[in-house]
Order: sequence, then C-alpha cells, then structure tokens
Amino acid sequence: MYYHGRKTRPKIHPLFRALGGELAQWDLNPHPKNPIINYQLSINLMLPTVILPGYLESADVYLPLQQALTALGTPTTTVPLRKRDWLPTLGGRSMIPILRQLDRTVNAALADNQAKQINLIGHSAGGWISRIYIGEIPYTIHGDVDENTKLWNAKSKVANLITLGTPHISGERWTKKNLDFVNDNYPGAMYADLQYICVAGKSIYGEKKLGQWLAYSSYQQTCGEGNTWGDGITAIAAAHLAGATNITIEGVKHSPRSPGIWYGSPEVLDRWAKYLS
Repeated sequence: MYYHGRKTRPKIHPLFRALGGELAQWDLNPHPKNPIINYQLSINLMLPTVILPGYLESADVYLPLQQALTALGTPTTTVPLRKRDWLPTLGGRSMIPILRQLDRTVNAALADNQAKQINLIGHSAGGWISRIYIGEIPYTIHGDVDENTKLWNAKSKVANLITLGTPHISGERWTKKNLDFVNDNYPGAMYADLQYICVAGKSIYGEKKLGQWLAYSSYQQTCGEGNTWGDGITAIAAAHLAGATNITIEGVKHSPRSPGIWYGSPEVLDRWAKYLS
C-alpha cells in the first residue's frame, strides 16, 4: 500500500488480528484519502470494557472472560487486583484501595483505546463498588479521604454498567455501612443516561440441608429470605435493581471458580454481553 508516494506496512490492530478473516486486512492508519476505511473502523470497534473482580478475588480467574469479550469486539481489561489487595477492606472498611485501582484501569482503557466511555462489568461486590465509582457524592464515610479525592463521579466515563451476581442489598453487618451509602444515595438504576444490566443466576435453592446450607445462609443475609433461589451466594432478589434491565439465567453459579457454569461461561455469555456498546 502506498501513502504519499511511499510504501508503508499497514498497522493491524491486535483485536482484528485476533479475530482473523477479512477484518484483519483493514489498514488502521487513519488517512484523509481513506474515508471508507475510517468509517468502517468507527462502526466495527466497540467501546473498551473493564472488569472489576468480586470480593477477595484476583484478576487471573477472569482471564477467560476477558479474552472472550475481546474476541467479541470489545477490547477488555480486568482491574489487576490480587487477593491481598482486598485485605485493607476487610471488616466493612473503606473501598478506597479498590476504587484507586479501578480508576487507574478505567483511565488507561480510555487512553489506550482513544475512547470517551467504557463498559463497566462488576462481578459480585464489584457491582456495588462500581456504583460508588459512578456516583457523584463523595465517598468519605470512613474518614480516610476528603472530598477532593477524585475516585468517584465517573458517570461520564461509563456507558453501560453490567453487574454479575452482585448483592445490591444486604443485612450482613460487615457490608451494611458501604451498601447503605450506595443505596441511600443511588437507589435502583438511578441515572437515566446510564444503562444498567443486572444479571442473577438461578442454580441453587436455599434450604437448611446438606449441600444447600451455605446458599440458605447467604441468601438470608442478603435479601432476608433463605428459602429462595440464587446463584449459591447471591439471591435473585438481591442481584436485581429497580429500573434496570434485570436478567435471570438458569443454572448459573456465582464464582468463576465454581464447578459448572458461571456468568462468564461461553454457554451463557451472550445473554448479557449483547448489551455491551
């Protein structure tokens, strides 16, 4: 290919290289003489996506989901958390350490992809932590930061919030202070210009018997009712938000470490990934 009389090697975006086929042949050098190519790029590239892991989880277990979403066309990054990064948050303490890493990852995704917005996926507690990040009210309830800390009010950066098995309500004493802040200030799908997709799993019925005790106890702590359906950790009633696009998927378990199908498994991915921009 020749530009301005000289031969150049087309730069191939890694996303298109991974997808293969004809898309990998597009030259991604914007050029005034190639308006068709520039238009093709604008309609094929999706917004970047950031995954925020669940409580006490590390980024590595989300790699298959990250790769699957990238293959669908949205360049995806997982907040690079390690299990020990959660230690300062134990006992219902501040989520500021997690918000710092989330904000750093979001800003990098925007810069790397020259994008104005992202899709934000929060798994488990990552969903309600994402709601703190999006909201405009200073998260200063633990006294560890002041109102000038810019780790919230990120709504303009987020086009879609997808929560996977997130306990949006809870009576559990360790999470109550943080979740009360979220739900008192940002009830339901509060922002009309933000698309909320809340996904619940329906795989385990909570009962006081062998194999279902954990689910019973966890459901009771989140929604106040143990004898109900959920993903083994989060009850369906706790995973949905008023005003959101609420989805329930049969057979889905809570964690990427769970045996069988979880929210990021290929068998069910399209049930919610179709909402990504």
